[in-house]
Order: sequence, then structure tokens, then C-alpha cells
Amino acid sequence: MKKNPVFVLAPDSFKGSLTAKEVCQAMENGIKRILPQAVCIQVPMADGGEGTVQSLVDATKGQLITLQVTGPLGDPVTAQYGLLGDGETAVIEMASASGLHLVDEKTKNPLTATTYGTGQLVKDCLNRGIRKIVLGLGGSATNDGGAGFAQALGVRFSDKEGHALPSGGAALSRLHHIDTSGLDKRLKNIRIEIASDVTNPLCGENGASHVFGPQKGATPSMVNILDVALNHYASLLKQHTGKDIASIPGAGAAGGLGAAVLAFTQAELKRGVDIVIEYTHLREAVSQADYVLTGEGGIDFQTLFGKTPYGVARIAKAENKPVIAIAGFIGTDIESLYDTFDAIFGIVPGVMTMAEAMQTASRNVERTVEQIVRLLEKDSGS
Repeated sequence: MKKNPVFVLAPDSFKGSLTAKEVCQAMENGIKRILPQAVCIQVPMADGGEGTVQSLVDATKGQLITLQVTGPLGDPVTAQYGLLGDGETAVIEMASASGLHLVDEKTKNPLTATTYGTGQLVKDCLNRGIRKIVLGLGGSATNDGGAGFAQALGVRFSDKEGHALPSGGAALSRLHHIDTSGLDKRLKNIRIEIASDVTNPLCGENGASHVFGPQKGATPSMVNILDVALNHYASLLKQHTGKDIASIPGAGAAGGLGAAVLAFTQAELKRGVDIVIEYTHLREAVSQADYVLTGEGGIDFQTLFGKTPYGVARIAKAENKPVIAIAGFIGTDIESLYDTFDAIFGIVPGVMTMAEAMQTASRNVERTVEQIVRLLEKDSGS
């Protein structure tokens, strides 16, 4: 090992216990115990879901914007989005305004839940002169096809009598006319990147209602009501915009919010982790590294499907750098990961409750990384 080895630290958050930035710091603490002269480059990561705003704000030295918006139930909620260090790019997690965490078992209702608040966050970005938005889809309480989002930005949905439709996906079965004359014209000059790894279409057996509706409280009968309503909605969207939204992979993300963003804005779908890699300049950092460390709360066979550690590992392998992952727990069938990862370590030192594991996560990360560095140092012959 050379005198001043360079470690790139690029973990995701450990959900419920540590932000990605805090994981980075715990990793660095563990490294510096053994190699105080080591150079540590912290690159907090995410995959487009929860934690993406915080990671990109931390990585770019940006700031959080807080405002009151309409929540999924129609009540006021406090939401946040990130303004990145360039002052021109915003990062929004739709769950902040329209997420499942804002409802409970008694109040969740996918028939009426709305994405209006997410549209208000975008509106605030327009008011601030933002030129580009990264919009993370996931964790929604909604199944309204993004109609609420569009309404907040000036689209009017009406029934046969010309009355404005109420909130929620079920009401879309009565949709007769879409009026975009009031759509905020500033949207034409802003670029939106949709961060989502969901490839589900808007409708059908693999669509938003059937696949994601039940976790939002939809009974089998509700699922059918919502799917029929979204089919009707998609048909009118095609007539109005000329876009066959229903067949686009990813249109079903976040209860169909993907469909509305694609229909009414200048947007494109991208894998969440690829967007984060771009904005954090991870590739440039990895090119300088001797070792790359990544990780997240759990690693298993699903890590291959767009999760942060796999995205980081792909970059490391492309640059021919050794990459090691740590995790709060290691799941099943991880053998396929060793084509990309050099090693994977669990950080929990023994039998403990989930609460104990979360409370001691920082210490466990630090201790585990210290042991990894001891091994690397000995293996290098230092």
C-alpha cells in the first residue's frame, strides 16, 4: 500500500439510522484509525429514492428548501426539496409532499389521494428560476396518475358538465375534457429528469394500480376501479397530447405520476443511480482512487437491479479499481454480486434487535471499515 492511499467513500444511506454523509464520515473515521495519512474522498450516494435530496445537497454543498404544500389527503404538510450547489438545479423526492409516510392505516385512501403537493414543489422551483429538476419517484401514497401534480401546474380536468374533477385516481373515470391552456408556460424552458427504476406501465396487470395499489390500501375492488379510471385517463391523454403514455415503461411509477410528468412537461426517464452518479461526479473521483468503499442498509440479490452499491461498483470496475461493500444485513443469493464486488462485509457484530443495530450503526460502520483497512494494509505488505 502506498504512503497516502486514496479511498473513495460512496455509500447510500442506511435507512432509519444514518444518512449517506454520516456513513461516509464513519467510514473515514475507521480508515484514519489505521491510516491517518490516507486521503478520503466522500461522495454521498443514492439511487433516486429516499435520501436522494440529502445526498445530492451534501455532495454539491447545496441547501434544503422547506415549504408548506398540500399533502396526499388534502391537508397541509411541510415538505422539502434540494437546491444544488450550482444554484440552477433542484432535486425533489415526490414522497416529501405525497408520500406513504404522510398517511396511516386508517387514513390512507388511494381512491382520493393526490399528488397536488408535488406539483406545488415544482411550481416553487419555477418561481425561483430553476433551470433543471431531478424528480425522484417512489414511496407514494397516491394512485391518481399524476393528475394532482398537473392541476397544481395549471391543467384543468373536467367532467361532462364542465365541473372540475375532485382529487384522486377514482375521479378520473369521469374525465371528459383536459384543458392545458393554463399550464405554466415556464415548464417549456425547464428540463426534468425523472429518477426511477420502476418500469411498470400505467395500466394493466403490471400497472400502477395492480402492482402498487395494495400497499397504499387498495382492496381488490379498489384496484379494478383505479385501473379502469387510469385506462380512461390514458386514452384522453393520448387524444390531447398525441403521446401514448399508457405504454411507456415507467409511466406507472409513483401511482402513475410518471405518466403526467411525461405528458405535460419536457421530461425524460433515467435510472436513479445513474443520475446521482452524474451529479456527484463519481466517475472522476473513482479515477483517482486506490480503493472504493460503498454500501447501504441491506445487500442481497436485488442489489443488481439498480441499487446504489451496484451502480458504484460498475464505475469502479470500469476504472479497474477494487471495490468493497458493507451492509447492515446481507441477504440471500449474493453469489452473483461477486462478479462486480471484490468483497461484501456485514457490519452487525452479533445478535441484536433492529433498534440496537440502528442505534449503533455509526460505530459498527467505523469498526468494520477499520478491520477492512487492517486487512488491506497487511495484504499490501506495509
